[in-house]
Formats: sequence, structure tokens, C-alpha cells
Amino acid sequence: MNTKTKISIMILMGFLAVTSCGKKETAPADQTETTEPSTEGEAAPVTSTEENVLIIEGNDQMQFNTSELHAVAGKPIKLTLKHVGKIPKEAMGHNLVILQEGTDQSAFALKANDAKATDYIPESEKASVIAHTKLLGGGEEDTIEFTIDKKGSYPFICSFPGHVAMMKGVLIVE
Repeated sequence: MNTKTKISIMILMGFLAVTSCGKKETAPADQTETTEPSTEGEAAPVTSTEENVLIIEGNDQMQFNTSELHAVAGKPIKLTLKHVGKIPKEAMGHNLVILQEGTDQSAFALKANDAKATDYIPESEKASVIAHTKLLGGGEEDTIEFTIDKKGSYPFICSFPGHVAMMKGVLIVE
């Protein structure tokens, strides 16, 4: 990792330490999506009543609102990532990358650090990627459509530098 990257990461971490304290982001009151019931203490994933329509949110505290998504094998999946924060993508960008089963998430994220030109999706790792959103800044959203035919557990991460430690989960295809 070069000095410029190290300095950028240190600045970002300092910025995160300052901005992560205080009031958490909340969804607008006029949102009409339904949510599945959750156990107390966990954030409820936002989903639709339609099969394989998934909605996940990322915020300025480097968090997805859920670490688990569910879909049915062999049917098209429509996934929307919403960045509900306010910080621009240059400082707090989020994407959602769904990886093949067995992919080393840390190794992928390390290679992603040097892939700014391709929204932190390394060209050398394209075979490990099932689908991914574009890189988003605060207030933006992106919807992708894809199909997974094989049942299994597929890891997902945010590949923006430094985010994989807190922004990861699993897509369970049944």
C-alpha cells in the first residue's frame, strides 16, 4: 500500500470517528415499503412483498441495515442499494458486491483498494463477482437485476476501501 493510500485511509478513519458519533440516520416518514419482523435489537431488513425484490441500505456510519438477505434460486433477483447518508461518495462511497461462494472477502477487498477507476471492483477478480451495484454517495440508490440458479450462501460486501470490516453479509439463496 503506498503512502498516499495510507494517508487517505487515516484521514477517512479520523473523519469517521468524528462523524459516527451522534444522531443516526432515519428513513423518511413517507416511505411506504414493508419490513419483515425482526428480533429485538436487530435492524429489520427492508424488503418488498414481491418475491426476490430486495432493498438494503448503507449509511454514513459504515453499516448496512441488515447482514442477511434471502432469495429463491432460479428466479430473477431485483436488488436495490440505497445510500441513506449525506456524505459524498469520494469520502463515504458504498457499493454492494455479491461474491461467489468460497471467495476470500479480505483478499478481494485488498485488491479492490487499488481499483478506484472501476468503482473498487478489481478487473482481476471479475470471475469472483456475481453482481454489483455502482458506487454511491449520500442520497443515491442503484438497482441491479441478476439470477442465481444454485442454492447456497453468497457473501456480499461493500468494496470501498476500509468498509469490508463492517459492511458485509450473506445472500442466502434457497
